[in-house]
Amino acid sequence: MILSEDKVHESVVKLARSINYGDIKGTYEIVIATIAVLKEIVTNTEWTTAKKLMDSIVMNGKHLIESAPIEACIGNMIRRVLQIIREEFSLELKNKTDETDPQESLHKILTSEGDKDIDFNRTVPSLKSALIEHISEFEAELETCGGNITQQASEHIHSNEIVMTIGRSRLVEQFFKKAAETRAFEVIVAEGAPFLDGHEMAANLAKAHIKTTLISDAAIFAMMSRVNKVIIGTHTVMANGGLRAITGSHTVAQAAKHYSVPVMVLLPMYKLSPLYLCSYEQHAFNKHVSPFQGVISGSNTAIMEKSQSHNPVFDYVPPDLVTLFISNTGGNAPSYIYRLISEHYHPDDYDL
Repeated sequence: MILSEDKVHESVVKLARSINYGDIKGTYEIVIATIAVLKEIVTNTEWTTAKKLMDSIVMNGKHLIESAPIEACIGNMIRRVLQIIREEFSLELKNKTDETDPQESLHKILTSEGDKDIDFNRTVPSLKSALIEHISEFEAELETCGGNITQQASEHIHSNEIVMTIGRSRLVEQFFKKAAETRAFEVIVAEGAPFLDGHEMAANLAKAHIKTTLISDAAIFAMMSRVNKVIIGTHTVMANGGLRAITGSHTVAQAAKHYSVPVMVLLPMYKLSPLYLCSYEQHAFNKHVSPFQGVISGSNTAIMEKSQSHNPVFDYVPPDLVTLFISNTGGNAPSYIYRLISEHYHPDDYDL
């Protein structure tokens, strides 16, 4: 049940409504807006201890998550801010202890068992300024995240290669355009029905003077034998390395495996989630939309009234179908995802 709006921060309520009404679209835009709201909570709300601040972040975060459960990036940013609070509190507490009793500080470092020995109810006056500075640095990191990924394009796309993708991902589009600055290659774009975003993707790549071929989703398997590699985007990467990607991605990945074609996934770190996909939680993993988008007219009204169909937005792509994740920190195999998660989130925050 969504928390009563009078208990959460005003900016959180406003952001939840903006996401639900479609005023804020796209994972990156949601991430930036979420971080800005969390930073506002840290800056403008009254709190005296790290524990109270973390409780406030979790309470407000739950409202955001429950209002838009399909957007895993919201939970990712909440966990990231909680990790920042833990890191800065431990650092400020250590500095404070160093000033009073260096020997006690050394003893605590040697005998510490992570956060278990840390009392987050202690007051650290310098914590707020340290948190604001760290979150601002994280915001700057988010802004350069996509650029750091596209800079690696020339390492993964080589001259005269044929690359396949599906639908439209702005990051994948920029990745191709960056590679095209130094070499010639061909892109095959599957249209990505029913949204058909691949049409826009193909048009944009053609305008950038990249040789582009648009195909229907039904032709994916037939064309895969000509392809050197597959490069796709993703909505979320689960804790086991599996993907929540647009419908059709599983078809592309399976065809690629049949022909031993490597599948590369562009992964900004804000899309990395510590959650697993459970078979009994499909409602939290997927959403369904009308299969008649863009084709509604008076001529097919009778057909629409008599038909009932399920049209999922996302596919689940298991980790064994993925060859490499290209993130802003470099390339990683799916088996390394657990390590990245442990670096970015604290285990206590996995289940908010």
